[in-house]
Amino acid sequence: MSLKSEDRKHYRSIGHHLKPIILIGNAGLSEAVLTEIARALDDHELIKIKIAGEDREARAALIAELVAATGAELVQSLGRTLLIVRRVAQPHPRLSNILRHSGGA
Repeated sequence: MSLKSEDRKHYRSIGHHLKPIILIGNAGLSEAVLTEIARALDDHELIKIKIAGEDREARAALIAELVAATGAELVQSLGRTLLIVRRVAQPHPRLSNILRHSGGA
């Protein structure tokens, strides 16, 4: 499912104030990193991730692999930082970045 442009804009406005909660180093995506990303998406729905590395093509491949492995959708990729979203059926009102910053929209 692709994000609508107004949803993407709304998520970017929320994500602007977020700090990266996952840092992916030069070792890339490990099973532990994917597990932590999945846990963070279950809790927060919208998260920022920082990726190390200089090679743009390698980062683009890593982002595509990450999105495919987690079932998330890419909201924005800016330099080494990306913003992804994966909505859950019953978000936690105190943890969900979407609910906390938009009043449940």
